[in-house]
Amino acid sequence: MTKIPASATRLPALSTTVTPAEPGTVPAAHGILLAHGATGSIAANYEALIPALAATGHTVVAPDYPGSGRTPRADGPLDLDALADALVAEAVTAGVETFTLIGFSLGTAVSVRAAARHPERVRGLVLTAGLAKPDHRANIWIDLWLRLLDRGDYAGFAQARALSGLSPEALNALPPAELAAALDPDPALPPAGSAEQAALVKEVDTTGDLPGICVPTLVIATTRDQLIHPSHSRHLAERIPGAEYAEIATGHVPMAERPEECQGMILKFLAEHAL
Repeated sequence: MTKIPASATRLPALSTTVTPAEPGTVPAAHGILLAHGATGSIAANYEALIPALAATGHTVVAPDYPGSGRTPRADGPLDLDALADALVAEAVTAGVETFTLIGFSLGTAVSVRAAARHPERVRGLVLTAGLAKPDHRANIWIDLWLRLLDRGDYAGFAQARALSGLSPEALNALPPAELAAALDPDPALPPAGSAEQAALVKEVDTTGDLPGICVPTLVIATTRDQLIHPSHSRHLAERIPGAEYAEIATGHVPMAERPEECQGMILKFLAEHAL
C-alpha cells in the first residue's frame, strides 16, 4: 500500500467526545466518525443523531474543528488534508480502528478526503448536503459570510446564515421566538473559527478523489438548499462508484428541518450494509 505523507499543516488538538454504544446493544462491526459543517459544531449538527447511533451499537467519535466547540482556534488557514488526518487520528486514539464517516456540508469533503487518504480505516460514507468543489453561487455566499465576519457585522451574518441555511418554507414558518433566536446578533454565538472554516470551503476540491472511493456510500441531497445546490450531491453520487442517492426536501440543514427523516435515512443505510 502506498503511504500517503502526512500534511505539513499543524492544527490545534481537537476537542473530541466519544460516545460508547449503549449497554445491551449488539456491537456494530465498525464505529462512527462525525465530520460537521463549516461555522457549525458537533453539538449544532449532530446532537440528536449521536444517541440514535449509540442505540444501534455504534461507538461514536465526534471531533470539533479548530474554533468550534472546545477546540482552540487555528493560528492560520485550515488545510483539508490536515483536517481529514486529524479526524482519523482522533478515532484511532479513541480505539475505533475502522469506521463509517458521516459528513455534513464541508464535512462531506473532509470525509471523502479521509477515505482517499486512509482507505484502511474507512468502511463507509454518508454525505449530506455536500460538494466536491464550490460553484459560483456557493463562493458568493461564502464571500458574503467572510465579509460580514471581517466587519464584525454579526447581525448581518446571522441573517445570511438563516437565508442560506433554511429552506424558504422553513424560514417563513418559524415562530417569532425561533426567528429571533436564528437572527440573534450576539457575537459569541458563531464559532470562533467560523472564518477559517468558511474559507476552507472555497478551497476544497475532492473531484479527483471520487472515482477511487470503494466503500458503501450514501449521498443525501437537500433539494431546497439555498447554499449548496442539490446538483452537487448528484455529482458526488454519479462520480463515486456504486453510491446510493437519496433526497430530502429541506434547506441546507436537514437536521433542523426534518431531523427524524434524515436520521432514518442514515440508520437504514448503516443497517443495510452492516456498518
